[in-house]
Amino acid sequence: MSEGRVYKGVAGIGAAVEGEALVAHDNFSARYDLDRIKGVFSRPSHKLCGENYVGKVLILNIAKGGVATAWMLREMTDRDMAPAALILNAANPIMAQGAAFANLPLIDRFDVDITSVIKTGEHVAVDPANAIVKVL
Repeated sequence: MSEGRVYKGVAGIGAAVEGEALVAHDNFSARYDLDRIKGVFSRPSHKLCGENYVGKVLILNIAKGGVATAWMLREMTDRDMAPAALILNAANPIMAQGAAFANLPLIDRFDVDITSVIKTGEHVAVDPANAIVKVL
């Protein structure tokens, strides 16, 4: 990786990817926050409501939701309607399981509030093997 701001998390899952960041200090549920057919955030109270998430690196606060997350993330990747990666301040075991099942890169537990140091539109490299997110 070349020069840029680097943020180290604790745990990572999946392959390395690059993409445009879509950021909000809001929580994340694949079930309740997304219109998985249209590829947009759909919960009216979500800070990203109306934003297209397909192919974006989602940078959000914490994971919420239950076991439906795993199959929903997998279904989204199978239809090429998934984000490029999930970057969270805190994932839960179900989100980690869902990301692994969907082959969706995930990193969490940074030493900063990751939603406050990366801005929507910035291009980021996600390296789950090393739990690093880098702004390019």
